[in-house]
Amino acid sequence: MDVCDAHRHLGVLPAYPFYGGPPVNPDITARATIDELIADLDAERTDRALVIPNYGVPDVAVSFGFNELVVEAATRDDRIRAGLWVSPRPQDAELTAKALTLAAEPGVRVLKLSFLLGGHPADEAVRPQLDEIFRTARDNRLVVHVHTSPGAASDIDHIGHLVETYADDVPLHLVHFGGGMSGHIKLIGSRFFDWIEAGKQIYTDLSWAIGFAPGWLAAEIERRGVGHDRVLFASDQPWGDHAGELARMRAAMGDGELAGHVFHRTFSHLYD
Repeated sequence: MDVCDAHRHLGVLPAYPFYGGPPVNPDITARATIDELIADLDAERTDRALVIPNYGVPDVAVSFGFNELVVEAATRDDRIRAGLWVSPRPQDAELTAKALTLAAEPGVRVLKLSFLLGGHPADEAVRPQLDEIFRTARDNRLVVHVHTSPGAASDIDHIGHLVETYADDVPLHLVHFGGGMSGHIKLIGSRFFDWIEAGKQIYTDLSWAIGFAPGWLAAEIERRGVGHDRVLFASDQPWGDHAGELARMRAAMGDGELAGHVFHRTFSHLYD
């Protein structure tokens, strides 16, 4: 079966003293060059990939600086689609405006944002930036990717504001499907399916997911009869583990119609 990777990163970040410790580089498989990325795709036999600037250190200029690299990667190899790093924070407005000038470049399919480095989805201070990001996505037929994880501003309770505000007419990809126990239960228990049935254009992947979540989600999709075309495989390399993520998703999704959507068809629908 062809495998499309809907979320992985390119670029090497500087070492940083996370959580008060010494400077470290935990993303040890990060790739600095397009050639290294292509070699990974070849070794994995990845059919196509959505590639986004690496991020995670407080200096957002580093991640913005990788935007041109991912755009170049998409022009180098037809297997690659590019996602641009953008920010909803007012202090990043100039950098985001520059990033959005690349939205119409060949191969660009995604705008990626995160609240891990600051801001809050319901804060009026970020609303002008969010409006501009989603307007650009709508005008260029792009998908917006947003990081989700339990607690703080990235919790699905807060990211839900973006779903309610923007996902009627812009596809919104909830990266990591809530990212942990509370997010998974909230989404699988009701919200993911409620949003789909309300007409929201939401998509997701299960990178970082706790073990029970992929199997439960697959079972709920079968039981409810909706959602099969809203889930994509994503490795989140280098923060994820491609081999492990792939094995887990194959085990949960089987080898039938649902797997066809997760590993190939939904990627084609969004990005081809």
